[in-house]
Amino acid sequence: MTTPRTAAPATSAAPAPPRWAVRAAHLAAVTALPAGLWRLGLVLGWHGGYTDAGYHAVGFTGWDAVWPLTLSVLTEALALLTLGLVRPWGTVSPRWIPLLGGRPVDPHRVVLAASLGAAALTVLWTPFLAWWAMPHPNMTPLGHLLVGFLYLPAVAWGPLLAAVTVSYHRRHRATGA
Repeated sequence: MTTPRTAAPATSAAPAPPRWAVRAAHLAAVTALPAGLWRLGLVLGWHGGYTDAGYHAVGFTGWDAVWPLTLSVLTEALALLTLGLVRPWGTVSPRWIPLLGGRPVDPHRVVLAASLGAAALTVLWTPFLAWWAMPHPNMTPLGHLLVGFLYLPAVAWGPLLAAVTVSYHRRHRATGA
C-alpha cells in the first residue's frame, strides 16, 4: 500500500535575517502598543490625562468607543506585520491562508508595501515630536506629559520598519528573488 505523496513545503533560499533586524522588527511591533493600551483605557472609563470636561467632550462611550477600539486593534495588527520581514511567513505564505497558502511571497511587492508603509508612518508620526510644544487645553499637565510619552514610541515605528525592510530587501536580492 502506498501513501499519497504531499508536496514538500516551499522553503526560502534567502539567508536568515541578522540579529539586529529581528530585534528591530520586534521593537517595531510593539511601538503602537502603549498608545493602543491608552485608548483602550479611555474606552473603559479611565480619563487617561483628560480633564473631566475634556474626556466627556471627546466621548468614549457607546458607539463612540468603536473607533478607538478599532484603531487600537488595526494599528497593532499592522505593527505586527513587521515580523513577517524576519519570519518565514514573509517569504512563503502560511498554509492556512485560503488560495495563497504555501505559495511564495513576491519579495518585490513586500518591499514596495513595507517601504510605502515606512514612509507613511514616518510622515505621520514625526510631527508628534512637537507634542510637548503644543497646548492641549482638554488635558491636565500630568496627562499631557503622560500621553506624550505613550505616543513617543510610535515615532520610531517608521524608521524601524524602514531598516527591517532594507534588511529584507538585501537578503532577498542576494537570492535573486
